[in-house]
Amino acid sequence: MIDRTSLSYRDAGVDMHRAEEGLQGLLRHVRGTFAHRPDLGRVELPIGFFANVLRLGENVGLAFSTDGVGTKTIVAQLVDRYDTIGIDCIAMNVNDILCVGAEPLSLVDYIAVAEADPAFLEEIGRGLAAGAAEARISISGGEIAQLPEIIVSERPGRGFDLVGTAVGIVPLDRLIIGRAIVPGDVIVGMASSGIHSNGLSLARKTLFGTAGLDVTSRPPELDQSLGEELLRPTRIYAREVIALLAAGLAIRGLAHITSDGFLNLCRFSSTEVAYRIEWLPETQPIFSLIQRLGGIATAEMYSTFNMGIGFCVVVAAHDADRALRIVAELGTSAWIIGRCVAPDASHPSRSVAVLPAGLVGSGHDFHAFG
Repeated sequence: MIDRTSLSYRDAGVDMHRAEEGLQGLLRHVRGTFAHRPDLGRVELPIGFFANVLRLGENVGLAFSTDGVGTKTIVAQLVDRYDTIGIDCIAMNVNDILCVGAEPLSLVDYIAVAEADPAFLEEIGRGLAAGAAEARISISGGEIAQLPEIIVSERPGRGFDLVGTAVGIVPLDRLIIGRAIVPGDVIVGMASSGIHSNGLSLARKTLFGTAGLDVTSRPPELDQSLGEELLRPTRIYAREVIALLAAGLAIRGLAHITSDGFLNLCRFSSTEVAYRIEWLPETQPIFSLIQRLGGIATAEMYSTFNMGIGFCVVVAAHDADRALRIVAELGTSAWIIGRCVAPDASHPSRSVAVLPAGLVGSGHDFHAFG
């Protein structure tokens, strides 16, 4: 019997507000290190954007980002399949690098394991190589740490964590951080492949805990098992974004839609606009399944999951149709999903309204209109 009590990300052990409070304490010490490199290696952006950039020369910036795959590793263990999780690692890092307008170049990985089984590590390597091929980057190094006392295994000998750090190159005069966004600009959304690598803690608590399902379950909404659906690799948007940049379009902002969902648009530096999502495609069945079985509030869904849109491009209105054509030619579904508007009392600067869901929010939270 399903408990209909509404679940939240916090119930699943992920407290975004507490993490933010902890981050601010950490940053009180870390920000002071910027002063160590006033010239070569100068930090160009404040901490908190999708990636940061170091000045390497007159107009040369080194973009970099680090991220992991979260508790998707637990799903991999439950399914006992490890040959796609590396794609997620590449995607989570490369997609963030793209958000400053950089071309991704290379990645180093960190794999912490309970046991260094050769066949197991080879499977992870296969996924890393597949992701690197899709993103057209090298994997230039890494580290394997054997931590049996720290890494807890869902399957004996198969516990692991997977993290990457990616670097890319960007001309400093072409940095894209949303500073040029103005009212009237259009928001183009590119389809996600599914749940990607965010919200897995809430998904697992709902599906495997509250609903009593397991990775072999095949709900009628899905065309494959739950395990296969949750392991579906995160989409890599490198080809699409690089093609858009190469076409010379008036790209004003690039956002990887991960934790916090469309609230990631609030990271843009422009203070002259609010963001209005006016139309969305039908979400993939996995999201409605999670919401139904967990009794999860719509606001919680939109602040936790990508809800079918994995990457947003803010572009000048006159270039919107051309952007759609370029992305479509690469085989990726994309739509005009909204626009940037002048702020007002009900829709303040750097807030996001999702009209199809009746939500508005900023920071880490959505709430219903009114």
